Amino acid sequence: LKDDSFPEGDFQVVQGNLRATWERIAPNSNVTHAVILRPLKSGFFNFTAAEISYLPAEGAAEAQMGYSSSPGEGGIVPLKEFDRRFSPHVLDWLVFAIMTLPSLGIPFLLWFGSK
Repeated sequence: LKDDSFPEGDFQVVQGNLRATWERIAPNSNVTHAVILRPLKSGFFNFTAAEISYLPAEGAAEAQMGYSSSPGEGGIVPLKEFDRRFSPHVLDWLVFAIMTLPSLGIPFLLWFGSK
């Protein structure tokens, strides 16, 4: 397995390898390979398929080539932008609750006191 779609200047390998080999894979079985990368730059990247070469039989001399699925183009946003979009906004909700308290609390107290 060889994956050259992650340039070293744009991604840092955190865990795993972009090149892997297996001595033997049993018939009707699967092999899973995972790599964790840290992006060094933001922007759009074109992720291509990984190359797979294998021997189709035990005594084969010529390797066959195959390709994994290609995820295509993907966007990577800066960490600050990601935090802004997907944070829980706890402070914003707290300010909203404090601001709405008078408009809901005063009529409730007037209603409660009139009983």
